[in-house]
Amino acid sequence: MLSATQLESYITEHLACDYIKVLGDDGTHFEAVIVSSAFEGKTMIQQHQLVYAALGDRMKAEIHALSMRTLTPAKWAEMHPN
Repeated sequence: MLSATQLESYITEHLACDYIKVLGDDGTHFEAVIVSSAFEGKTMIQQHQLVYAALGDRMKAEIHALSMRTLTPAKWAEMHPN
């Protein structure tokens, strides 16, 4: 069974993240917040496609559902001021 920590590792192996938090405790359904400069200038769909590309075939085999919120570092900073 896949853990949230393992899923975070799978994503960060192929996508540089400023921040990532994955929640999920049933091994197949997960929620993620992902902040990456790779999302700059991309639509939300393109951002999600980058995450799916980072996961590769794991989306077909190990992960049944992944709900994600993708943000640029600038948008994240707006939401979380110092």
